[in-house]
Amino acid sequence: MTMLHPVLLVDDEKHVRLAAGQTLDLAGYAVQTCAEASEALSQIHEDWPGVIITDINMPKMDGLELMRRVQTIDPDLPVILITGQGDISMAVQAIRDGAYDFIEKPFASDLLLDVVKRALEKRTLTLENRQLRWELEAQSAPGPRILGKSVKMQQLRRLLASVADTSADLLLMAETGCGKDLIARFIHEHSARQEKNFVAINCGAVPEALIESELFGHEAGAFTDARSRRIGKLEHANGGTLFLDEIESMPMSLQIKLLRVLEERQIERLGSNQIIPLDLRVIAASKAELRELCEAGQFREDLYYRLNVLRVEIPPLRERKEDIPLLFQHFALVASVQYGREVLPLSAERMHRLMLHDWPGNVRELRNLAERYVLLGESCTFDFDNRPITQTNTSPMGLHEQVEHFEKTLIQTELARHGGSIKDTLDSLGLARKTLYDKMRKYDLDKKDFK
Repeated sequence: MTMLHPVLLVDDEKHVRLAAGQTLDLAGYAVQTCAEASEALSQIHEDWPGVIITDINMPKMDGLELMRRVQTIDPDLPVILITGQGDISMAVQAIRDGAYDFIEKPFASDLLLDVVKRALEKRTLTLENRQLRWELEAQSAPGPRILGKSVKMQQLRRLLASVADTSADLLLMAETGCGKDLIARFIHEHSARQEKNFVAINCGAVPEALIESELFGHEAGAFTDARSRRIGKLEHANGGTLFLDEIESMPMSLQIKLLRVLEERQIERLGSNQIIPLDLRVIAASKAELRELCEAGQFREDLYYRLNVLRVEIPPLRERKEDIPLLFQHFALVASVQYGREVLPLSAERMHRLMLHDWPGNVRELRNLAERYVLLGESCTFDFDNRPITQTNTSPMGLHEQVEHFEKTLIQTELARHGGSIKDTLDSLGLARKTLYDKMRKYDLDKKDFK
């Protein structure tokens, strides 16, 4: 379904709101009318995809002040002014100050629709260019890449970009196999700490008797078999980033010591009285809901609140299935280089099975399947260990939606198969160039994502 473009119409005169609002509504816009400027301000943000139409002369806050406040949120957001006869010189000056255009009362419906259409085209182009610049910067930067064009992954990348270069500790929440380690490394590589150490420790993989020594280090003779000094993970991460995976597995006795480190930013090695100051960022990750563990008495509540300053939730693969073709192609290409094998074309039927699978193992399961496919080729089965293919957590699709879903999957498959080549994709699908481009635009597909 095509998303309706939002339009905010601000005017204190009710008959103007009704007439202009009906015109915009009949033209297919998602119009929202406001009697006061303050109502409109609460609706917009820097990525808001619509335009604002506002009268100049209004009580409390006039249209010019509304425009100035909108510009502080996003200077590229189009503001169309409605003017009376005595306001034209004021409107001309407002255009010099950044207004998109003005319409003089009384105005014809065709004029209103024409100005709104042009303003929305500009807004769409602005947001597309902004997203493209961000993606180019993110993909060209060193370190791990976060792949995916789904809405949830775009939101995740924006969130990470806003918090990566801060000193705040983070709590990553995700199911097994979602790539918590990759996200933690991405944050480190895009922070001012990138030249320092990234130190990862799996709290569930280290024996309880050794984890304190692993974290804090020890002096020679601190305990049996401690023959020499050992620098712990916390000290080794000084100046950089410490990643604590499966934090829910940390013994309760050690949680209070970690809390003290987080609050005081200093440690003592086992067997030493010397205080070592620390400058590090802690990223903790959990596959279990820590709040529930606190209620069950299995995790310290004070540590939970100390870690839960900035919470980042990584979506499971079943909630971003549109990313599957891109991810599968990426993993297959990596495996082909690693094993020296050619990547065989993936049939539309197999890709369709990938899209229907529920992926309990998330991205790790998909990566393993891609590697098996590169190694085994056509003999690789897609029966997912004989587990039934389910569509849990998805709403039932009607016939039209199922057709669109299969069509999008088929185009993604052929683009991936031909490395993003439009010509080869046209030949394999038997489509006209314009038809393919129209469908790629409809499904938000970009050939660059498949190269």
